[in-house]
Amino acid sequence: RCRKMQSYSAESERELFPLSWLTQYGYCPRRCGLMALEQLWTESADTAAGRAQHERVHTARIERRSGQMNLYELPVFSRSLGVNGKCDCVEALETPDGVELPYGQGRYRLYPVEYKHGVVRDEEEYQIQLCAQAMCLEEMFDTEIPEGALFFISSHRRLEIVLDESLRQQTRKLANELHEIRKKLLDPDAVY
Repeated sequence: RCRKMQSYSAESERELFPLSWLTQYGYCPRRCGLMALEQLWTESADTAAGRAQHERVHTARIERRSGQMNLYELPVFSRSLGVNGKCDCVEALETPDGVELPYGQGRYRLYPVEYKHGVVRDEEEYQIQLCAQAMCLEEMFDTEIPEGALFFISSHRRLEIVLDESLRQQTRKLANELHEIRKKLLDPDAVY
């Protein structure tokens, strides 16, 4: 019996990095470089508070309500972006034109929700992280995800985000820049 040889591309061989690094890189490329290449990180009062709030969310579980599943801590990856990580929450709404999921019967439309510390603020790097999560889900489940949300824990508010082509291009651009930093092993310069 003859088996077809699997083909590999540079994309499939590329080492995946945590998708949370996209937020770090968007905020400060130098800080992200130090984390990615030097494994340096110093926690501040703000990051400790954010981590503590996030830990309440980070329990892998599935909650079911009529016509909806909430998938918490869902592992995701994208070979095309070269990232992996976990979605804080993916709201799966039952709909006839959705995708099948291994977590329940029926078909579902996927809606990622990224949890953030603090009050509502319009941060591009948060939108990029959410977009990367959606792109992972799209690749994994062969679907389209036009929007998602950022949920700000302290204010208990949602910010709806349209995942348009401009945001997707910015997400791809940052992912490629991060891969270049890791490939060249050079920390980005500090910029005040």
